[in-house]
Amino acid sequence: MHVHDLTKTYKLGKIDVPALKGITTHVERGEFVAITGPSGCGKSTFMHLIGCLDRPTSGEILINEVKVSTLDDNSLANIRNKMIGFVFQAFNLLPRLNAEKNVALPLYYYGIKKEQRDETAHKMLDTVGLGDRAHHKPAELSGGERQRVAIARALVNDPSIILADEPTGNLDTKSSEDIMKIFQELNDKGATIIIVTHEPDIVRYAKRVIRLRDGKMVGDERMEQIRL
Repeated sequence: MHVHDLTKTYKLGKIDVPALKGITTHVERGEFVAITGPSGCGKSTFMHLIGCLDRPTSGEILINEVKVSTLDDNSLANIRNKMIGFVFQAFNLLPRLNAEKNVALPLYYYGIKKEQRDETAHKMLDTVGLGDRAHHKPAELSGGERQRVAIARALVNDPSIILADEPTGNLDTKSSEDIMKIFQELNDKGATIIIVTHEPDIVRYAKRVIRLRDGKMVGDERMEQIRL
């Protein structure tokens, strides 16, 4: 993924509010990157832009050499579905569906047959250690288990990049550690992971840290260079 001179300005009435101010960076395949900084620094805005959930005011975003910053809505949706797996702080699971059906949902929209959907979803749940909880609904799972389901759902389409926005924000310390170990294991197997967090304990799991402040990139360091 390549980002060049990325800006995002929101309009509040007649007032322009700049959220990102000329971000330029790149993420190689197989990296594990944490994006961090104080509240209001532009972390989530950056995540939404590189995840094709929003459009930049100016600048370029390339994912797998595709210039996504200029695509129409249908093409953006296609990129999101094929190339990007999302994990959010709020889990975003459907309460009436069990874990397996939540994970299988992206495959349903692709027209994959039920037997194959169920088989793939169960495999992904096994990957995150929840194969024995496949038929439990979200209300029957702990916060950490629900986040594991969300990770499995993010993996089900074999995405090029996994984006995680404050994925441990609603979890206790032990559950947070378990979730981050899953991300580490996925990265060790070759997954590209970009995680937004303001928590120093979570930043430690990444191999590279991009720091934002006031909409600008103020640091880009490899983990071995960092003293937290």
